[in-house]
Amino acid sequence: MTSAVRFQKVSRHFGSVRAVDGVDLDVASGEFFAMLGPSGSGKTTCLRLIAGFEQPTAGAIEIFGERADGVPPYRRNVNTVFQDYALFPHLNILDNVAYGLMVKGVGTAERHREADRALELVKLPGYGTRKPAQLSGGQRQRVALARALVNKPKVLLLDEPLGALDLKLREQMQEELKSLQRALGITFVFVTHDQGEALSMADRVAVFNNGGIVQQGTPQEIYRLPKTAFVADFVGSSNLLSPDLMALLGGDRRWASLRPEAVRLAGDGTEATVENVSFLGAATRLAVEMHGTKLHVMLPAGADVPGVGTRVRLAWNRQDIHYMDDAA
Repeated sequence: MTSAVRFQKVSRHFGSVRAVDGVDLDVASGEFFAMLGPSGSGKTTCLRLIAGFEQPTAGAIEIFGERADGVPPYRRNVNTVFQDYALFPHLNILDNVAYGLMVKGVGTAERHREADRALELVKLPGYGTRKPAQLSGGQRQRVALARALVNKPKVLLLDEPLGALDLKLREQMQEELKSLQRALGITFVFVTHDQGEALSMADRVAVFNNGGIVQQGTPQEIYRLPKTAFVADFVGSSNLLSPDLMALLGGDRRWASLRPEAVRLAGDGTEATVENVSFLGAATRLAVEMHGTKLHVMLPAGADVPGVGTRVRLAWNRQDIHYMDDAA
């Protein structure tokens, strides 16, 4: 496996703050890799370290086998798409997209041809004469993407680029970004705090917390086999079952996770009380209390929904219980 980006014990400290603390990371060439975590977890600092906007306090960074720590941003074959798009308001769209080529000294005719191709790639042909203010948020996001792609980077860095879009447009752009990445074969490194984005688009996901990676794997592995309570809770909602509760239920006295969609109402299950009912369209979520623990149950559309205060019985398959390393 050819590594596009490799971190070896990389740290970045700001005074006493350890923004990134001993991170090991290996992103394969042509991979769509997501860095997922809450604010302050270290994911964006790692992206900035790849881009060259930050330099590591310790450790080594390689991009396609070449040492990158100490190398300035303009000498790295990477480009970044930012959440705020950072378009020049006084330039038309064609010149915005061609800006990087202009800085490199590419002639006007050639850079405009390349910019036109990039706009076609992001489904904005014929938009070159407009100004950024004349475009919607989704269109400006596409222009920012085209501006990054026109330089033909080997690694494209995306810093929460869909965060400013509404839900429907964000979902549409998720599909288009993934299709574009497959078509181009470029390595994408995508930073997000949205677990739905990471799970739906990435080939692999690294979950960050407190400056380090707590788990890496495919979206399916991260979702179904969380190593810690933090991962189970952050990557999709999960029911965290304490060691005492597990022992009471006849299982091992260890922390475990149980996804809400794995729980069903069954006459021979464990008794619980419905505390809240939330209609979500495609499903209904119940908040229930069982043996002093609050759990969530996801009922499919069309299922009978018990009312608040109703006594119900819950059941699940033994294999849906996933034991974790710890509760951290």
